[in-house]
Amino acid sequence: LWRKVIYWIYNFFTMKLSIERQGEVVVFLAALLWGLSPVIIILSYSSLLPLTSLYLSTLLAAVFFGVVVLAKNKLVEIKDKEALKDIVKGTIIIGIFYYILFFFGLKYTSAGNAAIIALTETFFSYLFFNLWKKEHISWGHLAGCVLMLLGALIVLLPNFSKFQWGDVLVLAAAFIAPLGNFYQRRARRRVSSETIVFVRSVIAALAIFVISILIGERTSGPDISKSVWFLLINGIILFGVSKILWLEGIHRINVAKSSALSAVSPLFTLIFAWLILKQFPTLWQMLSILPMFAGMFLLSRNGRTEVIQKL
Repeated sequence: LWRKVIYWIYNFFTMKLSIERQGEVVVFLAALLWGLSPVIIILSYSSLLPLTSLYLSTLLAAVFFGVVVLAKNKLVEIKDKEALKDIVKGTIIIGIFYYILFFFGLKYTSAGNAAIIALTETFFSYLFFNLWKKEHISWGHLAGCVLMLLGALIVLLPNFSKFQWGDVLVLAAAFIAPLGNFYQRRARRRVSSETIVFVRSVIAALAIFVISILIGERTSGPDISKSVWFLLINGIILFGVSKILWLEGIHRINVAKSSALSAVSPLFTLIFAWLILKQFPTLWQMLSILPMFAGMFLLSRNGRTEVIQKL
């Protein structure tokens, strides 16, 4: 039944759409779901430490998509050696190193600094996929990238403070993210999104668990039970479904455009924080809406953009 529901939702949003438009829609839906993630994570922190929450959520995603892979008879895809190499590379870069750099960066800088610097992923995606991989991007799409980045900066600018060593770690995380997306995108051309998420979640959950043990994080059954619903939402919906939508999106449109479109996620975070955590948006946050939606409009225009598929 759940497979039919997901299939119906997908067709409802993407029917009679071009491949590029389908990519834009699923990336937008991924951004919508991921906008809920900070709120759910904050709620889970009431009883769990950060890395514990992360590896448990990742483990739940691995279990869920392991069942999906078995149900859809796609376990055989793991035997695709070329795809497996790309999945492992993508997992090491994003699932492990990205989160390690970001986590330890947050220990030495403010959350505002980290969030602002993480937005440079859009810039690095443009450099990686347009200057190195030679994917075409129009001037309109480039303007859209700038406007999306501007809108996100307006949201976070009031929290900006002086440059610190933690900023360097977060900047390094943003720098390597496009390379991880490149490997995931290439793997998607050979195997399904479910297989990619399953393998990545298994490897990442194990690695993050080991790291949490090494740094001395401990948890108990009662602590986990207090946050079980948040972990389920985070693991299955946010770490699972949203990642599949993201992979399906970058399979259809270039990653630089996908990263810029997903920058609307802070807007959804503001809405969810207002509705769930009762944290009302500030004036600066409200001012960010105009450039964000202007950027979305420019990025959603097909124009003459072509996505060059490189194997």
